[in-house]
Amino acid sequence: MSRLTRTFAARRDAARSMRALQRAIDSAPSQGARDDLVAAWQRSELRH
Repeated sequence: MSRLTRTFAARRDAARSMRALQRAIDSAPSQGARDDLVAAWQRSELRH
């Protein structure tokens, strides 16, 4: 797989995960649950 193909695949996957995160935040039952989701996402981003 070429580097360009991997870059596009990574961007596509990142966009998918952002949409999934947005859906999860929108459907979270409370502000605390939304905050927990955002904090977990931020921790996962720091590992990459």
